[in-house]
Amino acid sequence: MDEPHDTVRAAPASPGDAGPEPQRDAGAPGAAREETPPSSPPGAEHAVLSATGADNPSGVSATQKPLRHQRNKNRGDKSTPAYAAIDLGTNNCRLLVAQPAGGTFEVIDAFSRIVRLGEGLGNSDELSAEAMDRAVGALRICAAKMRRRNVARARVIATQACRHAVNSGMFIERVARETGLELEVVTPEEEARLAVLGCTPLLDKSASRALVFDIGGGSTELVWLDMTNIGPAGEPHVLAWASLPVGVVTLADRYDGRTLNRTGYEKMVQEVTALLNDRPWSEEMDAQLDEAVAKGDIHLLGTSGTVTTIAGIHLGLRRYDRSKVDGTWIDFADVSAVTQALSLMTLEERANVPCIGRERADLVLAGCAILEAIQTSWPCRRLRVADRGLREGILITLMREDRRNQKRKRRRRRGGRKRAQQTNL
Repeated sequence: MDEPHDTVRAAPASPGDAGPEPQRDAGAPGAAREETPPSSPPGAEHAVLSATGADNPSGVSATQKPLRHQRNKNRGDKSTPAYAAIDLGTNNCRLLVAQPAGGTFEVIDAFSRIVRLGEGLGNSDELSAEAMDRAVGALRICAAKMRRRNVARARVIATQACRHAVNSGMFIERVARETGLELEVVTPEEEARLAVLGCTPLLDKSASRALVFDIGGGSTELVWLDMTNIGPAGEPHVLAWASLPVGVVTLADRYDGRTLNRTGYEKMVQEVTALLNDRPWSEEMDAQLDEAVAKGDIHLLGTSGTVTTIAGIHLGLRRYDRSKVDGTWIDFADVSAVTQALSLMTLEERANVPCIGRERADLVLAGCAILEAIQTSWPCRRLRVADRGLREGILITLMREDRRNQKRKRRRRRGGRKRAQQTNL
């Protein structure tokens, strides 16, 4: 989705990709920031998705077999192909480079930079020259890293900002010309599918229904899953999805995140709640979800910078630590305590909170407002936090496709040998 991990760590930029090394808070969009991969018109678009199996043949849970996200600059088997995933969101540009490792993968390089590609987009419907410059600069770094790592296959996707902007075609041509990267603008449906695939290991299978949501920079994706219908590869059936045209950048632009106070915050909550009240799926589906909510039989999983930031603050981290955040559970009472405190702070006070920093101080309340609206619409006692999502989903998909192709080639070779043997007889 738009920015599954766009919080700041330490005073840095994106907790979704934080790691054990300190991060620098450059203090402005476009400031260089290299990730250390972590250890192991208003309305809603909607549709029904078919389930896509996650590539986890072992069926081992995330707590038993987490994604292997430990980087060493000298690590990486040159005989093993490397894969890359780039997510150019409305706020961040993020890269993961990984190699297959058993049933999962190992990250060997990563990068994240706040570019605010969608800055001002709500007012002009165009990507600004400054925003495009920042994004192209970040993508150049991604392309250089991919060349150094001899990446065999990659997917470079863009989300809501490029879906919305009338000049996105010109921007895509510029990216290809200046970086050599082929930027693909994905649909909200594909964005939702990839994010769910990346988060599947963290889903609680004890609930009958699960809501995976990603509060991005330009949109918010919601995916309802049937946890009683798990496919052979371990991924639950997708019941429905929705893409709301509100994200942290668009809301912060509209309500001026730099001067926002408690009154403005409550207005944001009301706006998002109104969008959610116009349920973008059938009444029958809505009734089923309401029944599950009433029974306390739902599970909420958030994959975004908003939820990872809140988790870091709640845990009292002085520096964002992905290993402590990814997969953690937080009671919504504690979420409310964090958001209440943030909504009463000035911009400068929020900037001084360790897991926020200056680059996200004007955006964090918009994310909190969206989260509060979601929880109000589907009350649940606690939330699970995912510091993974879209890029992981891309990597899993690429590796799975190659494994299937290799199996087909082996079958064809075996078939050819058998035919040759029969001919010789």
